[in-house]
Amino acid sequence: MRRFSLYIVGQLIGPLVVVAFSFTGVIWLTQSLRFVDLIINKGLSFGLFLYMTTLLLPSLLSVILPVALFVAVLYSYHQLIVDREIIVLKATGLSNIRLATPALSVAGVIMLLCYAINFYFMPLGFHEFKNIQSQVRNSFASLLLREGVFNTPVDGLTIYVRERGTDDVLHGIMVHQERNSSEPSTLMAESGKLVQTDSGPRLVLLNGNRQEIQADSGELSLLYFDRYAFEFGDAKGLEAARFREAKERLFPDLLWPRDVVEERHRREFAAEAHRRLITPLASLLFVLIGLGALFSGDFNRRGANWRLLSAVMMAVAVQALTFGMTGLIVRSPHVIPLIYLLFAVMVGVAWYIVALDPLQRKMQSSGLDPS
Repeated sequence: MRRFSLYIVGQLIGPLVVVAFSFTGVIWLTQSLRFVDLIINKGLSFGLFLYMTTLLLPSLLSVILPVALFVAVLYSYHQLIVDREIIVLKATGLSNIRLATPALSVAGVIMLLCYAINFYFMPLGFHEFKNIQSQVRNSFASLLLREGVFNTPVDGLTIYVRERGTDDVLHGIMVHQERNSSEPSTLMAESGKLVQTDSGPRLVLLNGNRQEIQADSGELSLLYFDRYAFEFGDAKGLEAARFREAKERLFPDLLWPRDVVEERHRREFAAEAHRRLITPLASLLFVLIGLGALFSGDFNRRGANWRLLSAVMMAVAVQALTFGMTGLIVRSPHVIPLIYLLFAVMVGVAWYIVALDPLQRKMQSSGLDPS
């Protein structure tokens, strides 16, 4: 790579890193706020919370990196134009395509990175995230730690805890069950604690009573206790196999799923597969849109703001298309070839605008072409 290419690449890397980190930090923070409930109501540790939200970063980066590259290209090349460096490089005989080569090279690297994220890192991280989220939300410990709420982990079992004290000691406990027989029973205790045993979780109750109504006579049976171990038994339904969403699946499992019966799910998986194929192409398209806007016209400040604004509007339109593409494919699968054709046309038109090189033709017609 020639020196001017290395120089332009160096001008691109700084803004690209800054914009990517800034966007990632802001979006990661806003996304992580959705899971604060896991800390407040589920007793999730802060370290596990950070780990879970970090697993979502690959899915964010696949969207942020092309946008960050677009912003870096607009800023860096516009600065080169303002400083007249582009004019000097073009005076040496460099065409627009040669000047665009550094940005296109960076776009190729970003595109390959986005494909790696879409095909491997995003489904791997999202699958791990959903597994942890499911375990946290469905665990007895998290249910019991919710204070002042009537929790129903399974049908026929209701648990209420007034408050949680130090060392995870529970106060004001009520357990009502109708699962195992026609005789419902209610346990009430001053305090207790959830312990894990080899046979599963067990709730140890202290200083309470057990009330049960006899089915045959309708009489109330009352038992006082100092210590009572309540076993949850085979609480079926909590460990059921979880259906994996589209973002959790690797690319082959999207195209040829084995556990999908409904046609709607097949369409959703196919739409996700095509989204992973198309969205990395936005890196290349964004670069061509930015350079096409900057290179179309004289290299002066007149009209530069309008060209920048038009580039931003076109990039927003492309990004909106990528966001709405999944829903469009689910509703109308026959539009898939049209979407690929549309992206190919947009890339071709943007490439043509970049290659027009009006300034170079003006220099040639004036006899100023150094070549």
